[in-house]
Amino acid sequence: MNNEQLELGISGNKLQLNGSGHPATRDRRTRANWWFTQMRTIVNRAMDWETAGTPRPEQIWIPGAHREVKV
Repeated sequence: MNNEQLELGISGNKLQLNGSGHPATRDRRTRANWWFTQMRTIVNRAMDWETAGTPRPEQIWIPGAHREVKV
């Protein structure tokens, strides 16, 4: 039985292992650094949006509420 963590590659890329059977630490750090750099870039490009104003009143029809209004 294998009790070690299994990591899967994307697009069929083979995972490189170091001598101890664990994924190569340098490659993991490089990928993680790239990922977090991309996420920081996206966050820095984010726009501030103005909040929406108060919506106008809406008259709705409630099914089953058949009342006649007498004036």
